[in-house]
Amino acid sequence: MPADNSASTFWLLIDWGDTLMRDDSSADGPMVFWPQVEAVSGAVEVLTGLRSKWRLALATNADASDEPQIRAALKRVYLDQLIERIYCFRKIGHKKPSPEYFSFVVKDLGVPVDQIVMVGDSFDVDITGANQMGIRAIWLNERSDEIRSGERHRTIRKLVELPQVLEEFIC
Repeated sequence: MPADNSASTFWLLIDWGDTLMRDDSSADGPMVFWPQVEAVSGAVEVLTGLRSKWRLALATNADASDEPQIRAALKRVYLDQLIERIYCFRKIGHKKPSPEYFSFVVKDLGVPVDQIVMVGDSFDVDITGANQMGIRAIWLNERSDEIRSGERHRTIRKLVELPQVLEEFIC
């Protein structure tokens, strides 16, 4: 398990829509311009606690927003200072679950895949894509009772469960 943020080379990749911030399918354009934005319950507290052991990056398929717009949206819900790096479609030119997306991220982070964990709300996009690249993943499934656990992935129901599952999964 990573020791502290200054020496840590363990990265937590976190999806944006419906993992860190609520997605509004009726809203149009970049999230930063939406009249209302909302963090997922417990997001600020969870990420604040994880920063002592993990370096945090956002990994999103959002194509309406570029990196500065994503950071501005995160700022509206006090998450911007907690996220060290942002990986988005406009930066990478590919979307999850493509190997090109995850290859770009792994190369940019400069660490082996066993030092990265992906967290997201789409099993097929976030979890399967990460697992296919050898990255462990945690599925945030708030929509059903389904639980999927395997050698390279776990399931949580609420973001507040993430720290405990990371402790169990990584050790």
